[in-house]
Amino acid sequence: MNKLKFALVGCGRIAKKHTEALNEIEDAELVTVCDLKEDKAKKYGEKYNIPYYTSYDEMLQNEDVDIVNILTPSGLHAEHTIDIVSKYQKNVIVEKPMALKLDDADEMIRVCDENGTRLFVVKQNRYNLPVMKLREAVEEGRFGKMVMGTVRVRWSRHQHYYDMDDWRGTWAMDGGALTNQASHHIDLLEWMMGQPVEVSAQTATRLVDIEVEDTGAVIIKFANGSIGIIEATTATRPSDLEGSLSVMGEKGAVVIGGYAVNEMETWQFEDERESDKTVMEEYKENPPNVYGFGHKRYIADVIDAVKNDKKALVDGLEGRKSLELINAIYEASETGKTVKLRFEPKMSKLGMRE
Repeated sequence: MNKLKFALVGCGRIAKKHTEALNEIEDAELVTVCDLKEDKAKKYGEKYNIPYYTSYDEMLQNEDVDIVNILTPSGLHAEHTIDIVSKYQKNVIVEKPMALKLDDADEMIRVCDENGTRLFVVKQNRYNLPVMKLREAVEEGRFGKMVMGTVRVRWSRHQHYYDMDDWRGTWAMDGGALTNQASHHIDLLEWMMGQPVEVSAQTATRLVDIEVEDTGAVIIKFANGSIGIIEATTATRPSDLEGSLSVMGEKGAVVIGGYAVNEMETWQFEDERESDKTVMEEYKENPPNVYGFGHKRYIADVIDAVKNDKKALVDGLEGRKSLELINAIYEASETGKTVKLRFEPKMSKLGMRE
């Protein structure tokens, strides 16, 4: 196979990271883009000298595409994935979260399986070098008995951010700090600590006028007996502070900080190895903003999976795990009760439309 041909559906805020990554990967070629707002599609079409559309149906009927990157509002991810796969049998990369409702995520997985296509969910922070080093330590059992895992998302989103588009900050189309900004960090916590079995949560809307929360605190119990803590807010003022992950066990502790879980801050183990002495320097790569460096590594892994028929790090089933936990968090917040997983959402408003 030669270069894989990519199309973007949605040319909003995150499209810049995808286009930059695609144009840096030798085996990728961005061939077309579309957005309902012609000016947004035109911006990228003219920049990269490629056709642009306001309809993905028209685009996919006219252009030769291998993989479609779905970058539309979160509440439309499922609808667009299911429609594109059913009609055109294309492989799909979908931005986080893969959907808002668990039933929608399950239908996305089913339709892709039925049509013989691949579904990939963007979790680019798994590819951050410090995160990959931490995962290696987890897989090697260097922590021994797990004790606690913590994520802190202290970012800043002012009212003008939510006012840019009418879908932002809504239950039906977006979700709040936990669904949007912290979804990557929740994924990382679960990836390191294992299967969550129960969760309790408190959420609040403190500084902006939106339907959903701008602040939340969560306590999780994992199947291995360890405890997880999630602290997430977009009400940090005046600017972003951190996006961090810490893991503690009976034999060691690791803290990754920075804006986007990219900077190794603590690396200590009882069974110290010679290679540990250089970890702090080798894995210090804090990016200039909260998006980090991971999209290029993520898309390169997708290309490798497609070309060589390999399992990708984050497929639909893997992406569903953190979505289930996020729904459980909202269920716990709405009911004021501890929610056990697996569960059926009853009070969670995420993804609900009037």
